[in-house]
Amino acid sequence: MRTHPGDPPATPVPPLRPGQPPIALLVDYDGTIATTDVSDTILYRFIGERYRADDEAYDAGTVGSRTLFTSQVELLPGDPAPVVALAEAQPHDPTFASFALRALDLEIPVEVVSDGFGFYIEPALRRLGVPPIPVISARTVFDGRHARMSFPNGHPDCLVCGTCKRQRVLAHQAAGRIVVFIGDGESDRYAAAYSDVIFAKRELIALCRSEGWAFQPWHDFDGLEAWLDETVASWRSDPATLPRHSPRLFICGPEVWGPGRTNPPESGRRAPKTPRA
Repeated sequence: MRTHPGDPPATPVPPLRPGQPPIALLVDYDGTIATTDVSDTILYRFIGERYRADDEAYDAGTVGSRTLFTSQVELLPGDPAPVVALAEAQPHDPTFASFALRALDLEIPVEVVSDGFGFYIEPALRRLGVPPIPVISARTVFDGRHARMSFPNGHPDCLVCGTCKRQRVLAHQAAGRIVVFIGDGESDRYAAAYSDVIFAKRELIALCRSEGWAFQPWHDFDGLEAWLDETVASWRSDPATLPRHSPRLFICGPEVWGPGRTNPPESGRRAPKTPRA
């Protein structure tokens, strides 16, 4: 079945009920909930320099993430044990659990949107004490000989990204909510482009500045929890205080690139990423 903006996503978004704050919180995982890029860490550990050129091509915008992961995942060990152990050793922001619990208490959907391997996210959230929330990502399986990926949350007509974060933003907006996106890097470009409120750190700050997108810097989820409480309290007193949703022009996907594209077009290519300190 083909899907387009406004069509039901693979994981349905909850309907907006009377009295609920019309807000959805979409949170990146790698570099945001996990304080490292777990997918990058895995690939550099097990593939090493063979991955570097592909990673640089992705950062420059000449290769899409689906192409990148499809070519690399088969080089990972078929035995998941060392890969899982490395993923579990990565540090995470301990303030995310309280933030997620507070959002759920307020009846605000909070979900993880990730354009990485995906298999390590739900176990990590359980270890952090986060109750079950939607995880929108790729699916990676290990059969003892090979690792393989599928992309249940990719766009069926655009094959550039493994997970189409854009479609998740649009689905929540179609349900009547403003979308607050929280992220840190290049893989968040196509979510931030359509979101109503952007919280950015590291590379996403530079991206927002270069594109002219309004954003708020953030440090940890404690600060975001305080912002959420203040925003909801203001909305309950005066609904007009909530940011208004303004539809954005398409900058990606089949609407502007045509169907079936696997890598960004020449016009979508980016300057090299600034190395992290």
